[in-house]
Amino acid sequence: MEKQLAASKSTRVRFGMLALVFGNVIINYMDRSNISVAAAAISKDLQLTPVQLGLIFSAFGWTYAALQIPGGVLVDRIKPRVLYALCLIAWSAVTLLQGFVKGFGMLFSLRLATGAFEAPSFPINNRVVTAWFPDKERASAIATYTSGQFIGLAFLTPVLTTIEHFLTWRGLFIITGALGIVWGLVWYFFYRDPLEHLKVNQAELNHIQQGGGVINSSAINSKQKTSIKWINLREVFIHRKLWGIYIGQFCATSTMWFFLTWFPTYLVKYRGLDFLKSGFLASFPFLAAFAGVLLSGFLSDFLIKKQVSVSVARKTPIIVGLILSISIIGANYVDSTALIILFMTIAFFGNGLAAISWVFVSTLAPKHLIGLTGGVFNFIGNLSSVVVPLVIGFLVSGGNFAPALIFVGVLACIGACSYIFLVGKVERIEVSDSSS
Repeated sequence: MEKQLAASKSTRVRFGMLALVFGNVIINYMDRSNISVAAAAISKDLQLTPVQLGLIFSAFGWTYAALQIPGGVLVDRIKPRVLYALCLIAWSAVTLLQGFVKGFGMLFSLRLATGAFEAPSFPINNRVVTAWFPDKERASAIATYTSGQFIGLAFLTPVLTTIEHFLTWRGLFIITGALGIVWGLVWYFFYRDPLEHLKVNQAELNHIQQGGGVINSSAINSKQKTSIKWINLREVFIHRKLWGIYIGQFCATSTMWFFLTWFPTYLVKYRGLDFLKSGFLASFPFLAAFAGVLLSGFLSDFLIKKQVSVSVARKTPIIVGLILSISIIGANYVDSTALIILFMTIAFFGNGLAAISWVFVSTLAPKHLIGLTGGVFNFIGNLSSVVVPLVIGFLVSGGNFAPALIFVGVLACIGACSYIFLVGKVERIEVSDSSS
């Protein structure tokens, strides 16, 4: 009888796989943001102008955004275990090499390479969660792995600042790159898809599949693997709902890219804070964003379980979060360090609330185009990683940072309007056989 009960009880392997994705996201964002921690020292050593520094900050986004659609296609064709391991090891090796650069051109090129190798990462995350989690748990799962970018940076920013202080910015890149290479091997040895994992039982597979999870994603995407059809690409661009989340994602990630690039420089150079102190103060907005994304995900799933409409449950946290992000403009009107950090913390808390937007890819996209839709979603969203650092570089070249914060706040407002007026009812887009 006990054996029968054990056999009927669902295993919880999916949470172990989620923990691996969480680790991937921490490494991912550590290697994106280490440049912001090192920026002041790099700018001094390599004699970079604000515009050149903006170019360095944006270089990652050029290739990262440009390769999102090809990356989405790769995600539909190559198993996450293999593709993610290759990407992790490659971008970490490039990060390590950044510790040996001698000038602007070499650093710019290596940041381009970092963006290229990280491009498939979030479409892979979405595919893994779609495969391992039923619909009612998916926002929580997305919130959990997305929180890795904030909790990792909250605790790592002071650590990275300390490493840079004692080992120089070159040592910072070498250490973070080496850690990523090791983690890439960990992912390869421990991750498996649902139908290939030896420890998952049939009860858990039934729980995932009956709840809307796609445990056999290879079969669903088999038509797309046969050939890359232009009609599929057209499909992910013609729907207003999808454009609503694309624009919303661009605006939400604009706030995030300010924090990932210019934020430490803003505190040190434009607000006169001590470098080491800035590293600790910078952790407060990241902790707030961590709290925001977890609150958003679990609240959204709670509302779904209480049979609140999907539209209300999924859209409300994101819209509220984007509205809160507008508060970043308030930092222009205060001089107290505490108030500056307060406005930044409120804004990034709001950005955390808006960070579960990947749930809309799983919910809205045609089933056979989840990877491609995710690629387009991440492509348009991460155009902000090119636009925002560059625009800020030009806006602050005169020595005044206020226009840059207004720019970021206005984008957050546009994002909220996009979810309110464009997304509409949240339901999966169905396409005819001719387009699949």
